[in-house]
Amino acid sequence: SLRFPQKLWKMLESSKFQSIWWTEGGKCVAINKDLFEVEVLGREGQQVFHTQKIKSFMRQLNAYGFTKMQQNFQRSASLPEFLSEEAAASAHSQILYYYNPSFNRAHPWLSETCKRR
Repeated sequence: SLRFPQKLWKMLESSKFQSIWWTEGGKCVAINKDLFEVEVLGREGQQVFHTQKIKSFMRQLNAYGFTKMQQNFQRSASLPEFLSEEAAASAHSQILYYYNPSFNRAHPWLSETCKRR
């Protein structure tokens, strides 16, 4: 059976999942938390990872050297723009970003160096 990084890679390269994708440049993994819980962790009988809990999945990411990234949004000075950006940012808060220097779409061979801490 595949190790966690290989399962993650396969999932990112598959078109079957809408809840997880490479960010621009293929340097980060983006996860839509709510959709991921339903689409991936909630699968009956055909589980990809040995958990149904997002916290356990995030612990696995951390164990393999992934770090959570913050998305920095530039805020506008005008109130209407600020409010519309706030709405977009709150929708965005469902999206988790994880980075690992050894997990890069342009360099697939590096994923072999992702070892459990």
